[in-house]
Amino acid sequence: MSQTLTPFQHGIRARNALWAIFFFMGVVSMGWVPRIPEIKEAIGLTNSQLGMVFIGSTIGAVLGAQFAGRAIHTFGTKKVVSGAVLVMPVGLIGMGSATTFTQLFLALFVMGFGYANLDITGNTVAVEVENLVDRKWMVSFHGCWSVGAFATTVLGGSIAHAVDPRENLIGVGIVSILFFIPLSRYMLPPDLDNHKGDDKDSSAKIPLFAKETAPLWWMGFGMLGGLIAEGSASDWGALLLKDSMGIGKGLNAAAFASFSLAMIIARFSGDWALTKFGPAAVVRIGGFGGAIIWGSAIAIAVPLSDSHPLPAFIIINIGFAAAGLGIGPMFPAFILAASRIPGIAPGVAIARVGVTGIAGYFIGPTITGFLADIFSLPVAMFYPVALLGMAGFFSRVIKV
Repeated sequence: MSQTLTPFQHGIRARNALWAIFFFMGVVSMGWVPRIPEIKEAIGLTNSQLGMVFIGSTIGAVLGAQFAGRAIHTFGTKKVVSGAVLVMPVGLIGMGSATTFTQLFLALFVMGFGYANLDITGNTVAVEVENLVDRKWMVSFHGCWSVGAFATTVLGGSIAHAVDPRENLIGVGIVSILFFIPLSRYMLPPDLDNHKGDDKDSSAKIPLFAKETAPLWWMGFGMLGGLIAEGSASDWGALLLKDSMGIGKGLNAAAFASFSLAMIIARFSGDWALTKFGPAAVVRIGGFGGAIIWGSAIAIAVPLSDSHPLPAFIIINIGFAAAGLGIGPMFPAFILAASRIPGIAPGVAIARVGVTGIAGYFIGPTITGFLADIFSLPVAMFYPVALLGMAGFFSRVIKV
């Protein structure tokens, strides 16, 4: 197959497949978000217990990211993608079928493992595609993820009164598998993805702590802040509107829908913004600006909802939209910066940064849940708001 197409043609084909793969990653990973309040109530979980459930996905994500960093360099990206696209939907199907804390925990573990594998590997392929095609596509790939997340949120919210969570999530999982399998065949062949199984390559083996790898840790912490904010907006947004503002089923998914729509806008304009203003400036403005507006919206809208529900509803959605605009370009910006550190294989660098950031994406909602039980959910939401500001601070380590 690699002899029948030019490298440029392989790059274009992989680019098209990646757009679709990232779309379905958003669909699968966010498929349960609009149904979280129902699942929480059906299993009988408190806020802290729901937070504990998220630890399952955290553990899965950490192990999945570590596995991906080594596996793609040993076996090539195509083989790793082919396995990961099956694991993620199985996790979602398990989440829809869960009737106990333990079952939901294990399903989230599977989801986290598959998601981290596919995310790290997909981003590694994306770096090589940009090199082959000589165009900037990274942020648009993540834009497709946001489109998928938005679509699945709108779908889940719109059918909440007619379809139960089990049917919703199992259906989404099965449909995603049917699309994922053929798409995985169009990844780059081994001779073009720069991961040919040469495990002796020194660039693939880097120390955990060293001067040359220190930037990866700082980039990881920056990504951690952005992804903790993203994970908390995803997993707690509907509950914030339902429990703290009295907004009913279906409509309480509006906060994450606003967040996702804003991320779509930010990501499809992100490649232009990163080129014109530079990744560091985009992350800095998005982190500080998003945190200020999001935090102000929560502080105003929650108490206002008792007396003026409509203005409060509008304000809270503006806040979530501002967070989405700020977070949108962050992950791609840190990924690109990591992939261009001299002397370190891109797949390994992306995995090192990604394992820190993706762990935050999953563990952030857990901490938010504990804080919500100790204080209240509106107060707890200022934790991800602060971490979004932290991401803006770590923009200083981005040198590309």
